[in-house]
Amino acid sequence: MPASRIGNLLLSLSTLVMLVAGCSAPAQVPPSSDPGGGTSAASDSPVAGSPTAPPSPSGLPSPPPAKSGACPIFPADNVWHADVSRLPVHRNSSAYVASIGTDRGVHADFGSGQWEGGPIGIPVTPVRVGQTGVKVSFQYASESDPVPYPIPSGAKIEGGPNSRGDRHIILYDQAACRAFELFAAYPKSDGTWWAGSGAVFNLRSNAMRPRGWTSADAAGLSVLAGLVRYEEFAAGRIDHAIRVTAPRTRDAYVWPARHSASDSTDPALPPMGLRLRLKSSVDTSKLPNQARVVAEAMKRYGVILADNGSPWYISGAPAEQWNNDALHALGALKGSDFEAVDTSGLMVNPDSAACRLA
Repeated sequence: MPASRIGNLLLSLSTLVMLVAGCSAPAQVPPSSDPGGGTSAASDSPVAGSPTAPPSPSGLPSPPPAKSGACPIFPADNVWHADVSRLPVHRNSSAYVASIGTDRGVHADFGSGQWEGGPIGIPVTPVRVGQTGVKVSFQYASESDPVPYPIPSGAKIEGGPNSRGDRHIILYDQAACRAFELFAAYPKSDGTWWAGSGAVFNLRSNAMRPRGWTSADAAGLSVLAGLVRYEEFAAGRIDHAIRVTAPRTRDAYVWPARHSASDSTDPALPPMGLRLRLKSSVDTSKLPNQARVVAEAMKRYGVILADNGSPWYISGAPAEQWNNDALHALGALKGSDFEAVDTSGLMVNPDSAACRLA
């Protein structure tokens, strides 16, 4: 989102703020929309232009930092890992927050146990070495990666095998350091699969999808990159932005998003890819431990608008170790506790997810 400041004084202040914010290395201690929606770039985004030829598959997220040779979930200088706690507030922050809902509480859309027969959250399926890839046919084939997807028998589906929801399948291939992600995935009787859309991400790369392309998410981003995962909490810290949804968005997207899913041009509605953060003034000390770690991540790394859905729903992977009551305490955080931030100063190249280091 480009900085749009009135007058030299404000511009100078914005520049000073940018100098103390930026990407950080991973800490030592990861109701739906149709991904086949619109594809226009936001007017307040540095991203513009027509779709280009597809790059090689790009990225995905992981917890603690990498030992040498380990598979990260995107490089340390990837925008998902950017510390946005000191970035300037976006000029349209008030309107964007109001459109999502100032009085609506945060909802952790993940946890332990089941809901309506399926796991609570977006599950991640590890891919074993040597797993055979299968053919997937796509509804949005022109914006999907046409490669074999290593879907094992019993792959975990968001909402469970009988779900009528988003039915994401997120495959984490640690050996190849790839994420294979599908939206609206259904098995076929011949052993192949059908899906709405699919994307493959090289987790060691800052490459992005072509402009105007969807992924398994409406914003054209990796789903895995924005998931809260229990192993991160157990390690003591979440080191990336968190995926969030909003009920209405604009037909526009801002870096690092590549795709929109709306037909509205209302400037008060947020574009896909918008970064928001929990205000530094919000007291999180009384939250239960699991909720507090998530809240602190939203202060430092923020949330990225990646799909249409319920207001302030943040995404994570299910795990039996989650305490649902503790996670529900995040509901005490309201939309008014958030602000949109201007991330334009982080961008090095509009076609790369790499960002400037602090």
